[in-house]
Amino acid sequence: MLSIAICDDEEYFRITEKQLILKYMAGKNCECMIDMYESGKELLALKSAISQYHIIFLDVNMEEIDGIETAKEIRKITKDVFIVFVTAFITYALEGYKVDAVRYLIKDHESLEKAMTECMDTILEKMDYEENEMTFDFQEGKTTISLENILYIESNLHRLIFYMVGEDAVHYTIYTKLDDVAESLQNKGFCRIHKSYLVNLKYVESVERYRAVLSNGKSLAISKARFLDTRNEFACYRGEI
Repeated sequence: MLSIAICDDEEYFRITEKQLILKYMAGKNCECMIDMYESGKELLALKSAISQYHIIFLDVNMEEIDGIETAKEIRKITKDVFIVFVTAFITYALEGYKVDAVRYLIKDHESLEKAMTECMDTILEKMDYEENEMTFDFQEGKTTISLENILYIESNLHRLIFYMVGEDAVHYTIYTKLDDVAESLQNKGFCRIHKSYLVNLKYVESVERYRAVLSNGKSLAISKARFLDTRNEFACYRGEI
């Protein structure tokens, strides 16, 4: 499932962009999740959780912190998200190159839908997008979930608890071994930090001495035996080495 953020201080354009994206995705028979933000400050408050998004649409002309500055802060967190600027005046091309913006969309009622279609076509082609999902036979019922929405998995008394991101904060439970799940999620951005924890590196804010701090403020123990491997995997994931 594609995760998309729209950040615009004008409600009309937030809603318009969302409707156009939903129409486009329905035509492609693809699912997506769209979150809307009224300011760059609100979006940046997510910190490393911004990495959950595949695409972010940013209004350039916002008060307090504009779209360009917001994009610069986003790039400090992730290089992977596709940034699309939405603006009334295309006078920021050089700044857009600095943050690797994929497109500028002009706030023109007549041409916006066509521009949105071309923009999404380009992004999906660049992504070579395919759903990164798995189906689990949870206690709550057989469910297909997006791996990118798993915050971390905890092993507790022969039962695994899947903690998910998002406003609903859904938890799923299943009776199986963490070793088996870790093997199935190998090379998919997950790190075994403890015999009881498998975390999604996308949502790790920092790795400290024997603790992993997640984007929601949760702190998980890292076993001494796994600390060096965890620190190295986290650094590699962030592109720091």
